[in-house]
Amino acid sequence: MSSLERVDPPELARPSGFAHAVVAQPGRTVFLAGQTAMDASGRIVGGDVVEQFERALGNLLTALRAAGGEPAHLASLTVYAVDLVDYRARARDIGAVWKRLVGREYPAMAGIGVARLWDDDALVEVQGIAVLPA
Repeated sequence: MSSLERVDPPELARPSGFAHAVVAQPGRTVFLAGQTAMDASGRIVGGDVVEQFERALGNLLTALRAAGGEPAHLASLTVYAVDLVDYRARARDIGAVWKRLVGREYPAMAGIGVARLWDDDALVEVQGIAVLPA
């Protein structure tokens, strides 16, 4: 059973691909470090933002599972993209990756355009917070 309740007030615009608020019941909080499309050898893989998003999200979910969680426990996710225009243009493809890896529930999310990421070849980085049931 999830310890998260998604709240989307009718006074706010209908969310698409995020929740306006997420209420976490008592449980274990897991802070997930920013993940890029880095493979096990430390190399950035993926030729475009969709491929890199898939790898970065997969890396984040691997860390979450190692901490005892699952995708449904994500309460918050921040996406950093070096080309926010391209990221938004590919939103449908990125959404399909999300649905395949996580499902149809969304955490509270933010998308932030940045000049560059730590790794020069990285196009996107994801960072999250999860709350595991008590």
